[in-house]
Amino acid sequence: MDDHYKVLGLNRNATKDEIKEAFRKLAIQLHPDKHSQSPQAVRENATLRFKQVSEAYEVLSDDRKRAHFNFRSPSGSGRYASYGYGYGYGYNNNNYDHSHRAWNAKVYESSTFESAFRFLTTRAFLRNLSFAGALLGGMFIIDMSMETLWKTHNSGKSFEEAINSIKKVEAVDSMKESEKEAVESAN
Repeated sequence: MDDHYKVLGLNRNATKDEIKEAFRKLAIQLHPDKHSQSPQAVRENATLRFKQVSEAYEVLSDDRKRAHFNFRSPSGSGRYASYGYGYGYGYNNNNYDHSHRAWNAKVYESSTFESAFRFLTTRAFLRNLSFAGALLGGMFIIDMSMETLWKTHNSGKSFEEAINSIKKVEAVDSMKESEKEAVESAN
């Protein structure tokens, strides 16, 4: 049986005390030491049942594992029960039911909006977004401060006017140099 509740003979609303009592009774009844003198088939069956009971108790007595088990096993069918739990006895490994993957795919199926929202709210994305925002904000502040400095030092002039005045000064300087060269060559 794959359903831990059925293994212990309980319903899904069982309390922790009921689970503990059911386990205690079945563990005493099925313990391998009690069946050490029994025939081989009876001993193997009792050992297998004891392992199942132990695994069921381990899962159902722990609140987290029980919630996970209840989530993965819809309406008590037991098809998706107890993967990854137990004492490592290898219980039911040969008959492992892979159909739980298809069921999980249906459960976790979501819309594109939900997927995008999940991605946009990840810690890494938000950290990168805040870093990019800080860089852009810094660039904006530097640009605004440069414009303010320009206006302070060049009041009343636009950038084009300043470039034209620089060209005029360069032209005047080049004319003065050419006049000096002419005067020097004449001497």
